[in-house]
Amino acid sequence: MRANVRLGRVAGIEISANVGALVIVLLVGLGLAGGQFPQQYPGRPFLVYASAGLIAGLLITASILIHELAHALVARGAGIDVEGITLWLLGGVARLRGEPRSPAAELAVALVGPLTSLALGGVFAAAAFAVRAATGGGLAVATLGYLAGANVLLALFNLVPAAPLDGGRVLRGVLWWRSGDRDRAAISAARAGRVFGIGLIILGFAQLLLLRGFGGLWLALIGWFLVHAASAEENQVRLGQRLSGVRVRDVMSASAVTAPAEAKVSEFIDDVVLRQPYSTYPLVDDEGRLTGLVTLNRIRALPLDRRAETRLADIACPPPEVPTAAPDDAVTDLLPRIDGCTDGRAVALDEDRRVVGVVSPRDVARLASAAEFRTPQSLQGADLATTRV
Repeated sequence: MRANVRLGRVAGIEISANVGALVIVLLVGLGLAGGQFPQQYPGRPFLVYASAGLIAGLLITASILIHELAHALVARGAGIDVEGITLWLLGGVARLRGEPRSPAAELAVALVGPLTSLALGGVFAAAAFAVRAATGGGLAVATLGYLAGANVLLALFNLVPAAPLDGGRVLRGVLWWRSGDRDRAAISAARAGRVFGIGLIILGFAQLLLLRGFGGLWLALIGWFLVHAASAEENQVRLGQRLSGVRVRDVMSASAVTAPAEAKVSEFIDDVVLRQPYSTYPLVDDEGRLTGLVTLNRIRALPLDRRAETRLADIACPPPEVPTAAPDDAVTDLLPRIDGCTDGRAVALDEDRRVVGVVSPRDVARLASAAEFRTPQSLQGADLATTRV
């Protein structure tokens, strides 16, 4: 779901998309132009069908964006940082940096998306009735009717009680409210998502073999995504349980090598990269404060012929996009924010915002693996005796 096109900002939230969003528009447009519209209103030029289909594809994508924007705005109101919204092949996702702090907040964030889609369905249905009353019918009515049905279907599908769907979040919130155990609720919702995803895969392949319809392949793809995402959510909860009580200082590499933002990439490679075993380099000013972060992957992405003239600052992740934490912060609070352009890295800062360490996926994985065997005294600041694995 990595985005490669930034579309702008809405209410201060960055909107981006990858090529999958274009595929949605094309699939909807071609499907309607080549099937439903000619059957309902035969005898029109294909260009007319294609135009109506394209408009429908763009509007359904806009509807998905509004659905995700509703999630993001309510989440922000609940005190959760919103990194942005990405449109992709299977719809959209609001990228949140953190989790709701209460079952009520969980339910509010989860339910607002489907409710928004239902409201959009009502708006498009009302528009279809109004246009029908004024014109007697036509492609405009068919397009509005399709958008009304698609939004209602989107809402109902998302309400299935299976993570990572919105209904899975609702299930998690309800179980959390009833039991008081957020982790157990999250695992139950993730397992429901995995079962539902497996069911969709089986149904999709059965449809593909028996009816030989393209829809079966689409169902199987959605099911595969749900299984993968639900498993990832459960693994994330398990990881959080293992790292319960662990602080950032217990995970970070305190011997981080920093660099000035104005250094040329080629010189930095010769003087530092080839002499150090690290893959992450925070950029700092004269007082040691963070001004960006460079990884080896970002250096590799720069063409060879541009390295002599390019500054590290030109290829670095800017400070607002670098996950940061204080050494005494809980690792479990940092993990949900580690994403994006830093390749899974985070930076530890002291009270004066100076760099004191780097947290890498390898550091977290090593400690999580060791936490299964060690006692609480084995890790400074850790309280692994209460871990529920």
